Amino acid sequence: MIDVKDIRKHFKIYDRYPDLCYLDSAASALKLEEVTKALTDYMDYNGTNVHRGVYKLSYEATNAYEETREVVAKFIGAKPDEIVFTRGTSDGLNMLAQSYGLNFLKPGDEIISSELEHHSSQMPWLNVSQKTGATIKYVKLDQESRITIEEFKKVLTKNTKVVALTHVSNVMGYATPIKEIIKLAHEVGTLVIVDGAQSVPHMQINVKDLDCDFLAFSGHKLMGPNGVGVLYGKKKLLDMLPPVDFGGDMAEDVYTDHMSYKDAPYKFETGTPMVAEVIALKEAIKFIEKVGIENIYQHEKYLHNLALAGLAKIKNVEIYNPTSETGIISFNIKGTHPHDAASVYDKNEVCLRAGHHCAELIMHHLQVVGTLRASFYLYNDEKDVERFLAATKEASDFFAMFMEE
Repeated sequence: MIDVKDIRKHFKIYDRYPDLCYLDSAASALKLEEVTKALTDYMDYNGTNVHRGVYKLSYEATNAYEETREVVAKFIGAKPDEIVFTRGTSDGLNMLAQSYGLNFLKPGDEIISSELEHHSSQMPWLNVSQKTGATIKYVKLDQESRITIEEFKKVLTKNTKVVALTHVSNVMGYATPIKEIIKLAHEVGTLVIVDGAQSVPHMQINVKDLDCDFLAFSGHKLMGPNGVGVLYGKKKLLDMLPPVDFGGDMAEDVYTDHMSYKDAPYKFETGTPMVAEVIALKEAIKFIEKVGIENIYQHEKYLHNLALAGLAKIKNVEIYNPTSETGIISFNIKGTHPHDAASVYDKNEVCLRAGHHCAELIMHHLQVVGTLRASFYLYNDEKDVERFLAATKEASDFFAMFMEE
């Protein structure tokens, strides 16, 4: 079991806001003190560039930067030369669409997406389809709004070149049967790109076991810095793909009429990277490993189930994902716009999300303008659940008066 009181000692935000009830970790997790210390240490005591200088400070920065690559690789079961540092999940997924999609796809080729996707997983491939003439197809969701193997098989053909799917939905919290999907896709020679933004911070991921071709995730969702992310890719595929940005550090040789690039992953890391953010990212991963990713997952599920049981006792609450495998609850107060309802939570200093969560396709599928979303992480406790439920009851009672009128 997780000792939340001890966990919170690592988050300085609780020093300033001891009664903070933060339930928006699916958007961005709170920041560890170890992470902010690593950031400021680099800024205060180093600040040099990596991969360039031959002096001691640059050497130390480079070592710290590359150490993170090794830590990340071990964390997800990859090799260091399969780890590309990006600005976040969106950046990594867009990079793949531009590098592979725009260079290799053509009319007659097919791309598989779904209505569960975050905009960053779907929009880059919609753009590719519009520019290349490739066809984008969507897995039909089942009655629970899940991606199933049965429906995936219906859209997979010999013409499918790319499968780009979420591992865990940021709205519904559902875990896609991604390992089985990858196996089926590979049988017809299809690349599989996994949006791991909501899975990597919360559950054990091994990219070799999944056999995914690419997987992207963000540092800020696992208590790391904003503005840094990771793109994993099989080395042979990273070697095959052309870079999408050109400039310093990625170049090998440059002449007036031709140029060559460094090997992957460096050919995808153009210019001065996010040195401080990359160095600090490993502190977040090391903390997760110390606590134990399985312990984190079980803690989230405990709070999730506790909250679901409480919501069931409050009238006019419509829950869209009661069978979610993760700590995400998407719901609405019946007859109430989520933004209106969110004002009640804010008044009670309960931080949760309201809107379409950058995933409008699932909102269209659910036939709603948006939802309220509560998401739990390792620093939440039973008191947070109690305050969440109390605010929900207050919102339900308040807006019920208008429904009666």
